[in-house]
Amino acid sequence: MRAQPRLPLARARPARGPTPALHTSCCVCHMQSNLKLYVRRVMITDEFDELLPRYLGFIKGVVDSDSLPLNVSREMLQQNKVLKVIGKKMTRKALAMIKALADAEKKDDEEEGDEAVEKSDEEDEDDESGKYAEFWKAFGKYIKMGLIEDTANRTRLAKLLRYATSKSGDKEISLEEYVANMKEDQKHIYYISGEDKDALMKSPSVEKLIAMDYEIIFMTDAVDEYTVQHLTEFEGKRLINASREGLKLEEGDKDKKREDMYKDMFKPLLDYIKEILGRKVEKVLISKHLVASPVVALSADYGWTAQMEKVMKAQAFTDQSKFEFMKSKRNFGINPRHPMIIELNNKVRWRLLPWAWSSHHTVPPPPSPRPHPLYCTSRVQIKAGNANEATEDSVMSLYLSAVVGAGYPLTPEDAMDFSSRVGRIVSQNIGVPMDAELAPELEVPEDVVEDDDEEVEEEEMDGNAEKDEV
Repeated sequence: MRAQPRLPLARARPARGPTPALHTSCCVCHMQSNLKLYVRRVMITDEFDELLPRYLGFIKGVVDSDSLPLNVSREMLQQNKVLKVIGKKMTRKALAMIKALADAEKKDDEEEGDEAVEKSDEEDEDDESGKYAEFWKAFGKYIKMGLIEDTANRTRLAKLLRYATSKSGDKEISLEEYVANMKEDQKHIYYISGEDKDALMKSPSVEKLIAMDYEIIFMTDAVDEYTVQHLTEFEGKRLINASREGLKLEEGDKDKKREDMYKDMFKPLLDYIKEILGRKVEKVLISKHLVASPVVALSADYGWTAQMEKVMKAQAFTDQSKFEFMKSKRNFGINPRHPMIIELNNKVRWRLLPWAWSSHHTVPPPPSPRPHPLYCTSRVQIKAGNANEATEDSVMSLYLSAVVGAGYPLTPEDAMDFSSRVGRIVSQNIGVPMDAELAPELEVPEDVVEDDDEEVEEEEMDGNAEKDEV
């Protein structure tokens, strides 16, 4: 058996991506084959799509084989075992060709910082060097789709991926480079998905990772949400979504004891927030993601992320009611070191302390120092109405702002609630009540209108007089 491409595949690759785009209607499924099949230099067909998988449909070339029967129909070709062997070898050959482009660019980047670089005499190497970035920009989506479809070559395809990270600047790096740059105490690969790299860099979900000097992968393509579901690990390193509940960080005994102390000290506030938010969140917890921000909205371990919800809602011909069960229950995390959270916990706890003065007393309570929440271990059951309306507004405003910051779309009810709360805050800052009386409308004097009409009439009379004289 001999399967020899008549044209080198490396020279037959197109310079641009095909006309149909992935975001319109899955061009991988509707792409026409660009390969022509010859048997003993006799063309059999130019519309045969069984040689290469669909995600490699952008490759152009000619395949000539002596092992296939010359007088054969298309149906017989589809069941031919020799053709399947040719297809497997061609797929590996195509992936090896793409990997050679990537390795040539990597080698070129390593030699870029040297003062004297020896020039290669082979023109082919010069042409291939530095071309993978251009190739990835045009066909990166197809490589990601191949990760979903081609399970046999998933490891080869994973090495071709390129992503921007928190330390790569404007450059995109491979997963191999990410693993090579990992710190010694880092056990997992961390990533976050969204629409914009700058917005993801400022997300509260990655504050802890950035503070620990961990590199974070930014996945800004809609296809990444599907790709990462099939790529759960790379070279023994698990891929962890930073916008989900658990970061899987290495913790010592002191960190675990500190977390238990925070849970005990902030239990009144955690229970109060859960009661206020109700079914909007699955649970309220002490977050491990935060450093400077007071709160964060996180996705549960199972279900869709904020980016995945946007992708599914953007589908034009899908029934949204069928995907309600896939929407992830949100978790609301608080930062126990933030002054706003400490003050909120202080207010809630102060109303629940055993020595707090009851509302039925007519005599003012005796003066007593207000205990700091971090040193108070009293546990009291929370009841409705214990905190005032201002505290409830603060909790709801923090939650809605965290949902917007995490990228989740607000429901119409939450959007109206959020706008009304922002309006109250603005009215308090500028000293104007929300129900202030409107100013009267401006009155337009009638004589001004009459003067304008008289001027128009005089101009028309003058014009008519001039016409009569002529």
